[in-house]
Parts: sequence; structure tokens; C-alpha cells
Amino acid sequence: MVLIEAGPWAPGAANHPLHGTVLAFDFGERRIGVAVGELETGIAHPVETIDAIANESKFARIALLIHEWRPVLLVVGLPLAMDGSEHRMSGLARKFANRLRGRFGIETLLVDERLTSAAAESDARGSGMKRRKIKQHVDPLAAQQILDSYFRDKHVVA
Repeated sequence: MVLIEAGPWAPGAANHPLHGTVLAFDFGERRIGVAVGELETGIAHPVETIDAIANESKFARIALLIHEWRPVLLVVGLPLAMDGSEHRMSGLARKFANRLRGRFGIETLLVDERLTSAAAESDARGSGMKRRKIKQHVDPLAAQQILDSYFRDKHVVA
């Protein structure tokens, strides 16, 4: 995992939260996978897929999740090309992260998400999940991969 962008809660920062809930997002234009985890345990769980076209619908659902989980930190996967360069979806994910930070006032980190969807699909196939179910569950599983990656490396200054 490579931490792409962070505010004062960057890994190694003195005021990085040590306790509390983290929500992670695998951003897509139509679907957003959501996962949740606890900083103390470092264990992530898939939550749901937000499937909506309108941004207001997406952010209304995110507001409910934030109210329910009360996160101290948000993590957004940043899609990058294999060589690390950014592309159109990278810019949209950055915009999404900025909107989360601005709307909800919660520190939001961008984390390299290369290959998380492929890994999530592979894990789902390995568990015996059928193709139709994989498609329904890949987004929150990818968000779980993003959050697992953050938990694994959060104390490493990137």
C-alpha cells in the first residue's frame, strides 16, 4: 500500500487516531463499495455497495453510514495505472475524497488501490462464490482490500 495523500493524520503523525472506526470506499462512477474496520483491531469487513447514479443519492447513503458507524477516519482507494500514473478515474476519486472531507469534516486519506478489485474477485472465486454473486459483492470486497492494506501499513511513513 502506498499512502497517496494525507492531512495531519498521515502515518507517523503525532495526532493520528489510535482508536475508532474507519470507513473505506472503493469509488466508482456508478457503484461505491464500502467497508468498515476498527483501528484497534485492524480488521476490515465489507459493508455494502452504494448503487446510484445521482451524487446526492450516494452522499445521502454515505451520510447515513457515517451517522451509524461514527468513523474517525475515511479511506478512499485511488485508482492508478500499473506504472503509478494517474488517469481520469484518479481525478474523480480525488474529487470524491475532497467532497467527503468537506461535507462531513472527517479526515480522508487516499490510498493506492491498484489490483484491489482483481484481488477481491480472486478471493471471492476462491471461496466458491458464483459469478453472479461475485459481481454483486466485488465492490465492498474491494473496499475491504483497501482498508486491509491501510491497516497493514498505517504505521509506515510512505
